[in-house]
Amino acid sequence: MKTPLENAYRTIIEELGEDLSRPGLVDTPARAAKAMEFLTKGYHQDIDEVINNALFPTNSNEMVIVKNIELYSLCEHHLLPFIGKCHVAYLPNGKVIGLSKIARIVDVFARRLQIQEHLTRQIAETLQDKTDALGVAVIIESQHMCMMMRGVEKQNSVMTTSCMLGAFRDKQSTRTEFLSLIK
Repeated sequence: MKTPLENAYRTIIEELGEDLSRPGLVDTPARAAKAMEFLTKGYHQDIDEVINNALFPTNSNEMVIVKNIELYSLCEHHLLPFIGKCHVAYLPNGKVIGLSKIARIVDVFARRLQIQEHLTRQIAETLQDKTDALGVAVIIESQHMCMMMRGVEKQNSVMTTSCMLGAFRDKQSTRTEFLSLIK
């Protein structure tokens, strides 16, 4: 039995003028539907389940940075990929979060139809909310296929977005330290 998503891909492929009985396309609607479900799995993930209580007490209030977290997302305007890296920092306030959980939070929100500006803020606000950090900083640098493959077709453009919360917004020295450490 074909899923509604698979049927939608069948329609798209047929509307392009292709023959779905052609050997290379026979199973494409099912493969495309399965791929889209994977690429948008963030809609079906719960942040608390992803974190899985990996919050641990600490006396440290020194900056924690995870940089170069690769991310893959889909532009909500054209359904084309954007690919890049995310740098995340926070200042603990009595607890730290498991290292892998930061990358998992990035993935939960990246695996949805997105614009980069919202993705950056969602990651920062979620980390702030779940850790009660004194501050959170998120910077994303990515290349957008909607700008590279169509439209202006600029191959070397990189979009950079940032969200600074708490001490990263209020204290220039904290923000400067973060920016120098991710270079």
